[in-house]
Amino acid sequence: MKYLFSICLCVLLSASVSARRCLVVEKGSVASLLETIKKANDMNAAEDSKRLFIIIPDGYYDLGKTVLTQITGNNIAIVGQSVDGTIIRNQPDFANEGISKTGIFQNRGKGNYFEDITLRNDLDYYACGSAGRAVTLHDKGTQTICNRVRMLSFQDTYYSDNELAQHYMENTEIHGTVDFICGAGDVWFERCKIVTEKRTLSGKGRNVIAAPRTSKTQWGYVFNNCVIDNIVSTFEYARGWHTLPRCAWLNTTLMHPELLSKTRYDHHGMRTVMSVFKEYHTMDASGNDITPKSNVVTLTLQQKRTEGDKEITVDQSRATETILNDTQAGWYTTDAVFTEWNPICLKKKLERQAKKLKKRYL
Repeated sequence: MKYLFSICLCVLLSASVSARRCLVVEKGSVASLLETIKKANDMNAAEDSKRLFIIIPDGYYDLGKTVLTQITGNNIAIVGQSVDGTIIRNQPDFANEGISKTGIFQNRGKGNYFEDITLRNDLDYYACGSAGRAVTLHDKGTQTICNRVRMLSFQDTYYSDNELAQHYMENTEIHGTVDFICGAGDVWFERCKIVTEKRTLSGKGRNVIAAPRTSKTQWGYVFNNCVIDNIVSTFEYARGWHTLPRCAWLNTTLMHPELLSKTRYDHHGMRTVMSVFKEYHTMDASGNDITPKSNVVTLTLQQKRTEGDKEITVDQSRATETILNDTQAGWYTTDAVFTEWNPICLKKKLERQAKKLKKRYL
């Protein structure tokens, strides 16, 4: 009854405030969280639905083995009380690990917004052997905005799974070990914190932050004014997944630059040597520019194919310059990436609205 009363009260009161629609989750209740998301999906099934807010009080929302909670509605804002206090967690069985099987949320909607939430996938990564793919946000939608969202996992932490998607992240924190920011579409990361965890319990091994598979968009992953922090293991910025992977690191601060590999990128392509990897104005923790004048990486790929009764090995290689000059770096702007969508303006508007709603209902 308390849960239903909160929903009714929030909807009635919101009607007097710019006709804003709002649902409130019962504090600490997983059942209420899941019921509210389902209700929001039904209310905002149409792509042109008016904005609907879900307000989540601080609490520990343990989904257990539940995976891929669907967000199919559009223009839904999922807003926690605080990034440190609103924790949504699952723990998939490691025997069923997989990039498309383990996500906490699977977003399929357009225009959805996440704020002040920690998403934590507690799959037992170190018990999984060679692969421990555990996604927090599996995003098959488009025009998603993440603002002050913390994503905690190890492999495949964030997965943008839409070839034509456009997404925007600001002040978001993403942890992982290998390929932990992966997928397709154009995604802009603004002032985000990227944290590499230990690749193995001993700390041995190397990490790879991003694995883009850009196929139908122009920009891929763009990291701007981000900070990379490291826990023990060495790391590389990115490696190509397939098709024409694109990834740019602009104005990045490296807290431990000595842990970045000499090539800066993984030169072993998974399925392609056509990766477009770029870097500009990298700094150390003191703000000193430590960008090399040149960094030519020779991307290599070895593939085997059968011809008749013989197995043939085909080697491919391609040398590419990864350092941008001032003019080239100037091409990377949010206006260039998002020509028909203004996520920065929208984020500010939604943040203001969310602040008023949290003040009223929490």
